[in-house]
Amino acid sequence: MGQLFLKVLIVGLNFLGFFYPLVDFRFSGKTGGQKPNFVIILADDMGWGDLGANWAETKDTAHLDKMAAEGMRFVDFHAAASTCSPSRASLLTGRLGLRNGVTHNFAVTSVGGLPLNETTLAEVLQQAGYVTGMIGKWHLGHHGSYHPNFRGFDYYFGIPYSNDMGCTDTPGYDHPPCPACPQQSGPSRNPERACYTDVALPLYENLTIVEQPVNLSSLAQKYAEKATQFIQHASASGRPFLLYVGLAHMHVPLSVTQLSACPPGRRPYAAGLREMDSLVGQIKDKVDCTAKENTFLWFTGDNGPWAQKCELAGSTGPYTGLWQTRQGGSPAKQTTWEGGHRVPALAYWPGRVPINVTSTALLRCCFTPTAGRLESMEPCRQCAWSGTRPSMSPAERKPVMGASALSSTTSFRLFLI
Repeated sequence: MGQLFLKVLIVGLNFLGFFYPLVDFRFSGKTGGQKPNFVIILADDMGWGDLGANWAETKDTAHLDKMAAEGMRFVDFHAAASTCSPSRASLLTGRLGLRNGVTHNFAVTSVGGLPLNETTLAEVLQQAGYVTGMIGKWHLGHHGSYHPNFRGFDYYFGIPYSNDMGCTDTPGYDHPPCPACPQQSGPSRNPERACYTDVALPLYENLTIVEQPVNLSSLAQKYAEKATQFIQHASASGRPFLLYVGLAHMHVPLSVTQLSACPPGRRPYAAGLREMDSLVGQIKDKVDCTAKENTFLWFTGDNGPWAQKCELAGSTGPYTGLWQTRQGGSPAKQTTWEGGHRVPALAYWPGRVPINVTSTALLRCCFTPTAGRLESMEPCRQCAWSGTRPSMSPAERKPVMGASALSSTTSFRLFLI
């Protein structure tokens, strides 16, 4: 049984897409034999330099910096894509876009989504007896069977796509600025301004729209409340759980209420960063007081910052792509330059993940064809790309810097591949 769920952990970290530091996890004591919980927090458009632990110029991520000091920080971590939908599809399937079929972002008008023959991490864990919940941005299809409730998640609360893909009554900060929803029937959105005025941004709870348009000013607090409630209820049920939180931060429009404490010129973004950091802190605090010793918490980003948004975009840190910027281009989101896919990454699991360790391991995506075929479980659905999956034997895997061994009784090896 223990081996089964350790292999599930492999899938759960493959999804984030990466090369492999070799980590020795060993379980014993009162947590021995328990199925671990998983909390995955995915920031949106957050730059590598937006994490204070990565970049000394950033002073707005106190909770995340504390998590880095109490866990493991990966400084050479790369998202599987530099745009939203492909990155999220890889996160949940462990496979690159050319294999899982998601190579572009889904639109409000898209009728499809993540192909139905792809198996998600949530489906694997759901079959293994987990309570599964997803809060926040989905962006992998919102019609019919593409909805999160039909892709392995027992509970869903959030916006089905990006928070700029619909109008609101509180439009927030964006470039160019977008108007609030029209109060009466009017023209459709102006393609030149890329503002949606014909569709009000919906907030779903499972299959029901509970608010439309969304009040972006209170969205972060709603997400925090739903996330902590889910952790509380799942822990009380006695079943292991998966919670996947797709944050609206730091995607535009930025919506914050307290700007006075932030530096001039960066106030909207810095305030949004602090709001996001506080939200993550609330989730971590809830984990710590309910299931600290048996919960693996992972924080990362879907892609780099959206440089075209100027002061409303994040920092790539030192990865500025000078050659590219000198040509008038962007070195960040939507590009294959390092700033587009090199993102913050933190792992936290007291007693299991090393404390205050920085890994310089290069992490990238490579998924093996057998990782989803777990012992004592039904085989995963065959997918159209199964014949093109890369082969990697254990002999080909080599340990890299930044990995640590955790001592106890029963040994197994965890590869992030």
